[in-house]
Amino acid sequence: MSTQANAMPEFDSQRIAPAVLSPTRPLYWSIRRELWENRSIYLVPLAVAALTLFGFLISAIRLPAKMRAASGLDPMQQLQDIEKPFTFAAMLIMGASFVVGIVYCLDALHGERRDRSILFWKSLPVSDLTTVLSKMSIPLAVIPVLYFVITLATQWIMLLLASVVLLASGQNAAILWTHIPWFQMSAMLFFHLFGVHAIWYAPLYAWLVLVSAWARRAAFLWAALPVVAIAIIEKIALNSTHFVGMLAHHFGGDQGGDFIASTRAMDPLSYLTLGKFLTSPGLWIGLAIAAVFTAAAVRLRRQQGPI
Repeated sequence: MSTQANAMPEFDSQRIAPAVLSPTRPLYWSIRRELWENRSIYLVPLAVAALTLFGFLISAIRLPAKMRAASGLDPMQQLQDIEKPFTFAAMLIMGASFVVGIVYCLDALHGERRDRSILFWKSLPVSDLTTVLSKMSIPLAVIPVLYFVITLATQWIMLLLASVVLLASGQNAAILWTHIPWFQMSAMLFFHLFGVHAIWYAPLYAWLVLVSAWARRAAFLWAALPVVAIAIIEKIALNSTHFVGMLAHHFGGDQGGDFIASTRAMDPLSYLTLGKFLTSPGLWIGLAIAAVFTAAAVRLRRQQGPI
């Protein structure tokens, strides 16, 4: 008996202690789950980039003639003419990011209730807060990073193709590498994706996620119906359009100052107005509204079951 009693502490000391799960680990795997279940998040920008490259490759046939014609213009017009296809590619991919973000948010919590997979995910040791935050992180963090990388890769491939075409025609391709402000264009792309498409549009994404957690069907209609109803009631009762004007000012970029307006035009100097953007009341009011919508979505997700 004494031998067995003495062996027990030694046996217990050799047991492996259970690993402590990091608080961020469930969030990390929840984000990976979203990417696994919603492949359109990265397939759409890749398809848009491939289509852009295909169109640019066809137009590259006329590139030597266009460069010769541009040589007779003044330096500013020449720069704008050279930048145009690269800016157009960035605008296409950024437009795709906005569409993908809206579609994703509308289906974020509605889809798991529709296919009844919510019963499985709720059985896992992942809180409703972690689940909603992982879904909000897709339009606010994942999509901007992913689309930024894809846009840069697309522009550099276009640059290499244009250089090869010019060199093959006997022209100097150095103007593409030295005259175009690549650093400023990349900075504007980064600021636009994170400043406008993520931070400034956060209340829109949070509202769509909230509707996705509540609506049983036709989430898009339920998301648009309150906005339309408030606008109609205000117009009939007060003969005013303050609510519509407020939305237009916010999502149109006016309350963000010159920053948003210039980033939409990909102005290389618009990063100088970043301070005005960060101190804009519209930014912080929008983030506060987004936080309220997100908290409501967490509460609804906790209460809602499968459809």
